[in-house]
Amino acid sequence: MNDLGQDLELRLVRYFTVVAAHQHFGRAAADLHVAQPALSRQIQRLEKHLGTRLLDRVPQGTRLTPAGQRFLPRAHALLQAARQAESAAREQTETERISIGYVEDLVITAAVRELRRRHPDAEIATRYLSCRDVGALSDKRVDALIARAPLPLAADDVFTTPLYEEPRMLVVPRGHPLAVRASVTADDLAGEAVAPCAFTTADWTAYRILGVGVPPIESYEDKLELVASGRAIAVLPVGDRRSSLRPDLVTVPIEGAPSSQVVLVSRKGDPNPMIRNLRLAAKAVLAAPAA
Repeated sequence: MNDLGQDLELRLVRYFTVVAAHQHFGRAAADLHVAQPALSRQIQRLEKHLGTRLLDRVPQGTRLTPAGQRFLPRAHALLQAARQAESAAREQTETERISIGYVEDLVITAAVRELRRRHPDAEIATRYLSCRDVGALSDKRVDALIARAPLPLAADDVFTTPLYEEPRMLVVPRGHPLAVRASVTADDLAGEAVAPCAFTTADWTAYRILGVGVPPIESYEDKLELVASGRAIAVLPVGDRRSSLRPDLVTVPIEGAPSSQVVLVSRKGDPNPMIRNLRLAAKAVLAAPAA
């Protein structure tokens, strides 16, 4: 008679299949790394649960009873189903992870908080990226990227979701002729910026540093230092507040300049469902900072 109300233990089923494969308790015990008496007791527990003998001891070892012969293929199927169920659960767990890259001045806290609220069991990581980390999305160090367009990524390789736009502002040193203006236009800048410099496709935020004879500069802080020294002027998105931390710099709104667009980018064909979830969360809560 079996133990009513108790579930069949997979461990006992696995022990039975190993004994059946070896047809010998001693060899099966060695394979399972358990003591032979303990293995015998576990098989007896299984037989008691099923209400029938599965194995007979013979001089050469053990052999399956008719009931054992019928149970063995079903035992293998049961173990395989358990492995498949475990694998499916783990695969789902793997997809409930996402690493979000973000660049420069952008603050993505609201989107991350909203994503965690919607998916409390997901593993969500963030990673700050500088302009030198341009390959982070392509080489899968991050699953999604929130940055300013244009990005030096092949359009055929990525899926881009616009989030919001910001107007641009001029940054000049205090005392510059344009520093006292309420606003400027592109025509006003034409006389100032004789030649563009230090702007390449690696400049993720599409910031413009304008001047004459200025060498390429990667560091944002060095660019601000260049502007503060009077050697260049900068065109930045209004959402970037870092220049306002310097008392020697002045920001002036630019009329008629193209907006700076903040986008969410992911790899095309990526099956991770958390990317879509991030897209929905980001579109729901991210908004352009007040000018």
